[in-house]
Amino acid sequence: MESPSPPPPGRGGRNEKRNYVTDDGVMDREGKRIVLHGPEGFEAVRKACRLAAETLDYIGPFVVPGVSTGRLDALIEEFQRDRGGIPATLSPEVRRQLDAVLPPTWSGANPVDIIGDADAARYAAALEVLLADPDNDAVLVMNVHTAIAPASEIASTVARVVGVDREKRTTPKPVLAVWVGADEGIDKTFNDAAIPSYPTEDDAARGFMHLVHHREVTNALAEVPPSLPAEFVPDAATARTIVATAVVEGRRWLAPIEVKRLFEAYQIPMVPTLAAADADEAAALAAPFFAQGMTVVLKILSRDITHKSDVGGVVLNLTDADAVRTATAEILARAKAKRPDARLAGVIVQPMVLRPKARELILGIADDATFGPVIVFGHGGVAVEVVNDKALALPPLDLRLARDLIARTRISRLLAAYRNVPAVKPDEVALTLVKLAQLAADLPEVQELDVNPLLADESGVLAVDARVAVAAPQRRFAGPGNATFAVRPYPSEWQRHLALKDGLRVLARPIRPDDGPLVHELLRNVSEEDLRLRFFAPMKDFTQPFIARLTQLDYARAMAFVAIDEATGDVLGVVRLQSDSIYEAGEYAILLRSALKGRGLGWALMQLIIEYARSEGLKRISGQVLPDNTVMLTMCRELGFEIRGDGADIREVTLALDGDKP
Repeated sequence: MESPSPPPPGRGGRNEKRNYVTDDGVMDREGKRIVLHGPEGFEAVRKACRLAAETLDYIGPFVVPGVSTGRLDALIEEFQRDRGGIPATLSPEVRRQLDAVLPPTWSGANPVDIIGDADAARYAAALEVLLADPDNDAVLVMNVHTAIAPASEIASTVARVVGVDREKRTTPKPVLAVWVGADEGIDKTFNDAAIPSYPTEDDAARGFMHLVHHREVTNALAEVPPSLPAEFVPDAATARTIVATAVVEGRRWLAPIEVKRLFEAYQIPMVPTLAAADADEAAALAAPFFAQGMTVVLKILSRDITHKSDVGGVVLNLTDADAVRTATAEILARAKAKRPDARLAGVIVQPMVLRPKARELILGIADDATFGPVIVFGHGGVAVEVVNDKALALPPLDLRLARDLIARTRISRLLAAYRNVPAVKPDEVALTLVKLAQLAADLPEVQELDVNPLLADESGVLAVDARVAVAAPQRRFAGPGNATFAVRPYPSEWQRHLALKDGLRVLARPIRPDDGPLVHELLRNVSEEDLRLRFFAPMKDFTQPFIARLTQLDYARAMAFVAIDEATGDVLGVVRLQSDSIYEAGEYAILLRSALKGRGLGWALMQLIIEYARSEGLKRISGQVLPDNTVMLTMCRELGFEIRGDGADIREVTLALDGDKP
């Protein structure tokens, strides 16, 4: 029996074949929920699992007849310590409790070796102590069949102890089992108890990683980066003009010069790009580059040709004006022969970029039929389809999410230094991905964008070639901003400073997932009566899933503003709005600290949520109010709400936002 180190903050009781995952936890087939721990410690878990796999490979040759478990424990600990592993510790109090129920020869440390003659009662006693120990987050129970006690009896005992422990806790501890040589009866015992069981330790480690990966994915979906990253300030107005012009003219692709201007607006470095109508103009444009000792590249300029190399439309390493004239004529002739239907506007003139140690990357925006815009990153160059090293992420992105996207590709390993190749300038690639995500947020008309290659080295990044497709966007919800994102950006533009009575200054901003502790503290400062008026029932326990539902919003369908005391940082109140499925009406709710009544905070928050609802295009907002909530009913009347339900248990309040009757 052992407690993994460091234990994963993952889901308890997951069996891949028999149980299923929900947003709030792991559910067994009877619908019993096993609550999750928090998201901290993922990187430690990844390292621990890698070390566990290495340890299993190392210890295999030592497992021979006659070797003691103590000797194996010592070898494992030595191996892990040499590689930076630190076993989970047992406190003096836990060791004292285990001393009381285990033989004097037990290991005295993690892993907890309860000795080979252990019967069911000894398993139960040790497991009860470890489940109650707050210093570990998960327990792995291991058993090898002996003649001392039937394995099935021990399995039943473990299931019973775990079941009793789960009944006592709101957040039960994950328990996994490794039962060497388990039969169908033992499998059924653990399955009925919602305890995942594995034939080997390696399988159990993989099980831990499944839990960790699921939590990582869940957390990623809950990320809501700001609408406008702080790292840069784009010229969105210029970019919108470029894109709007192309859409109005009915063009599918932006011209190369327009792409260059678009990238300049978003501070994405790109090779100088000049357009020439004929050979003489191309030679004249190339002259300044030749004067600097550079060579140039010519590319076909056509709205109808997106893959220039397919028609022989690229010539490299031109060194003088005559070579440019000749190459221009040849490019135009080849393009006309291979694409007689294409409209030829001339050639693009660019200086040759010599960055021999640069990595060739591909970055882009693609339109997914289900998720809308997605950000693409991977190995670039002419062999991009053959290499097939790409990863996708949903915008918006911040630097952390961009780093995660990069890390999911093989090319990411080449961004670090190796041999005589310096590392890529830190976070330059990640910041470029953030800029692309912001471009996608600002310009929903951009349907497709490819940067291939993007050169990245110790000096930074440089886009060598790019193409951008545009079209009129199809809005998926009302309101301002990009209406195509699967994950709507955090609406930082709705931050407000409010001045209330008695000089109280309040910051009102959209709620964030990390506001959970602040919201929990707010609820602790609301009287039982006020909680009843808000939730229509007594509220005594505020679980983590409950707090998560209050703080993790889909900003396309809901909004909540937190009011924060600018002097203390305390949350003073929250107002919330949830729209209906057709985005015509929304239902509001509001909660304040009980001591804040009468200072104008409720009035200010209600006005703010009404303003937000109007900006989103909602036609009306409504709410339900208990008859004895006279303060709320009075405020609704003063704000213009219509109140219905005289004599009923609940009053319906409605405010028309577009002039129509509610």
